[in-house]
Amino acid sequence: MVIDFHTHTFPDKMAGAALDKLSGISRLRPLTDGTAAGLAASMARAGVDRSVVLPVATSPGQVPHVNDAAARLNQDWGKAGLLSFACIHPDYPDWRNELARAAGLGLRGIKLHPVYQRVPLDDPRYLRILDRAGELDLIAVTHTGIDVGYPDLDFCAPEAARRAVDQAGPVRLVLAHMGGWKQWEHVAELLAGTSVYLDTSFSTGAMALLDGGQEGPEALALLSGETFLALVRAFGARRILFGTDSPWTGQAESIAWLRDLPGLTPSERTAILGGNAAALLGLEAGTQKAEC
Repeated sequence: MVIDFHTHTFPDKMAGAALDKLSGISRLRPLTDGTAAGLAASMARAGVDRSVVLPVATSPGQVPHVNDAAARLNQDWGKAGLLSFACIHPDYPDWRNELARAAGLGLRGIKLHPVYQRVPLDDPRYLRILDRAGELDLIAVTHTGIDVGYPDLDFCAPEAARRAVDQAGPVRLVLAHMGGWKQWEHVAELLAGTSVYLDTSFSTGAMALLDGGQEGPEALALLSGETFLALVRAFGARRILFGTDSPWTGQAESIAWLRDLPGLTPSERTAILGGNAAALLGLEAGTQKAEC
């Protein structure tokens, strides 16, 4: 089983405009059309069994509407392997009840984005959300490190992640982008001794530029194989989740990068590509997509 723990889709009517805006900010070329159908087609080509979709609320008023759409996506695209989490915004006034409603809708986790939401990860507004997520057994996934579109905003460095972990109650917390995009030198030192998971999204392989070219680790500060393996050794392979940030990285290409990387044992590779995520999501390795 291969599970991509970090993907994004947009409603069909909004996908084109959303990708145009994000591409303009990041200067990256998307590798799908941003729709659920586009992601499902990518999964079929790459041999991905399930993709976790992570919606982001950039304003408080979006939250209930986005979560309703997430529940519909799971109903409409669950058989194709798509599994959407919920969103939450730290300034949403009824955050406590909305998290309970999201859990009641069958959404298995939440996505936080301190840069887009302009709130530090260790802010009390996020800490209370993490506490509530733990109470409800919701997985929490957060952007960590610098965002490619907003390089001057530093709301979720590894230091902030460590402070959040130390202050929040028990919660299954996933730090995207291997714990801190472009800040990886501090990740192992600060976070390896905690219970957090890391996902590989936007951190390995190569990105496609708007001009059609490819950029490797140097230009976009992506992880080298050596640095990636050092983080795997620091955290243990069981705490690494495969993710692509689709549509910004190709699923097939990202899988190939991991499968070709020397230094991982077959069991470690299998765990990273899907075994760890299946356990975190409570899925049996042999379950069918329809059961998602």
